[in-house]
Amino acid sequence: MRLAIGLGCDCGTPEATVEACLREALAQAGAQIAQVAVAASIEAKRDEAAFLSLAARHGWPLRWYAAAQLAAVPVPNPSDTVLRYMGTPSVSEAAALLAAGAADASALLVEKHRLRGPDGRNATVSIARIPPVAQGTSDSGG
Repeated sequence: MRLAIGLGCDCGTPEATVEACLREALAQAGAQIAQVAVAASIEAKRDEAAFLSLAARHGWPLRWYAAAQLAAVPVPNPSDTVLRYMGTPSVSEAAALLAAGAADASALLVEKHRLRGPDGRNATVSIARIPPVAQGTSDSGG
């Protein structure tokens, strides 16, 4: 099973906090970090050092989405606070779903998992299952 992770955080959250949040979320899903195929977040976080470093260290492509793209994705845990600051009610859940190419929120293995680091900054991780690639030669109908 291949996974897409959606990342969110307070500005300047240390990489250690983001990684600890990710590892807790993976443990909840019974998944391994090796199963992560892609990471994603909002364009506004394009320069977030923790995301860039984490993705580079694990060899994950990072996908960035506009607030409008994320806002169009129905999620189980929308946030008025995130909407006020980021222009979308969801960053991590919506980014995970978009990066996974998932049809709907049923692909979420871990909904918005939040961790407050020792410095008081928050990281958020959501995990979505990437659907298996359909075989073009199959006529089984699903």
